[in-house]
Amino acid sequence: MNIAIIGAGYVGLVTGACFAELGNKVICVDNDPEKIKLLKGLKMPFFEKGLDKMVKKNISAGRLVFTDNIESAVKKSLVIFICVGTPPREGGEADLSYVESVATQIAKNMSSYRLIIEKSTVPVETGNWIERTIKINNKKGIRFDVASNPEFLKEGTAIEDFMHPDRIVIGVESKKAEKLLTKLYSPIKAEMVVTDIKSAELIKHASNSFLATKISFINSISNICEKTGADIEKVSYGIGLDKRIGRQFLKSGIGYGGFCFPKDLDAFIHISEKIGYDFSILKAVRKVNEGQKAIFLKKIEKELWIIKDKTIGVLGLSFKPNTDDMRFAPSIDIINYLTQSGARIKAYDPKAMDKAKGFLKGVDFCKDLYETARGSDALLILTEWNEFKGMELRRIKKLLKNPLIIDGRNIFDRAKMRRLGFKYVSMGR
Repeated sequence: MNIAIIGAGYVGLVTGACFAELGNKVICVDNDPEKIKLLKGLKMPFFEKGLDKMVKKNISAGRLVFTDNIESAVKKSLVIFICVGTPPREGGEADLSYVESVATQIAKNMSSYRLIIEKSTVPVETGNWIERTIKINNKKGIRFDVASNPEFLKEGTAIEDFMHPDRIVIGVESKKAEKLLTKLYSPIKAEMVVTDIKSAELIKHASNSFLATKISFINSISNICEKTGADIEKVSYGIGLDKRIGRQFLKSGIGYGGFCFPKDLDAFIHISEKIGYDFSILKAVRKVNEGQKAIFLKKIEKELWIIKDKTIGVLGLSFKPNTDDMRFAPSIDIINYLTQSGARIKAYDPKAMDKAKGFLKGVDFCKDLYETARGSDALLILTEWNEFKGMELRRIKKLLKNPLIIDGRNIFDRAKMRRLGFKYVSMGR
């Protein structure tokens, strides 16, 4: 099929590259000329494993092109995905101005039937507003359908998630739209959930909110473990073996970050308030998540006593491993608190260093984890990169001013660390 992807951000670029990989002709549109220039030069605006090779392959094959001309893309494409940003407003609600703008431009440039699909994470009933906006601006009365096809891409494994998903959700209001989307996804072997648009929109917000709830729940249990002398690693393992619960997202630590969970949780709380329902569980989830950073900072203060003039090494800046995404990363609040308290911060991340410089000031960025450890009074682990799990611990011990590691992600065995002579502080153990 001829497909237009409006918005070449994380979701749009991955979606466009994967649809091209499946044999479709894809036009990726973005209103940022600099981003389009980078993409045409085969430079990715963010790190995602395998994406650069997939983009290069499909550009060479003539299946993937980039442009800032939305008019041309709309005229050439039967299926149009809206993948623009929906950033949070001050009150937590999603800013849908980009969605409205794109819907207006699509309406003005349609020359024949089009299927317009909301791929961005949007509040329930957004589909109705997209349809209304297109009808208002569709002066020629051209037929169209609106559909919802929420994304479930995890940063670091996005291509795998697209090609081998747990499920494909499509919300449609016509048989024609259902037929087109079913055909588009036919090469991918996964359960197809066909529903109405509002239900599809809710599935996305409900999914992310439930996963955030699971993380805050296990973090609450980890706090109880610390107070009673239990081990959260053993507790979470025992809980996760229950098939009704599962082991995923039962890892305790300093809390979730990234753009999706915090944004979607706030948006879902706002949506619920708007329709007159107090979603108090999600408010508690948010409170617990914020509290994990404070608990971690108290551990640092307990071990170092005075933060001022101490040198603290930080390993891991991105909100999770295998991505360079710094948005809402726990490292930001933790590091900012320490620098404001007078500490000197040395930091290293395998992929997020360049992005981190836009979020963190007064930080010494190091070339590797060993330089970060050298002369530090303590070493903090904020992201569970495999590189950190494989570090030479005896070398690290010699480099540190004090053999103190405060681990916000529980990547090491406590008994082993004690045998090696470390003062090892972790979460919930």
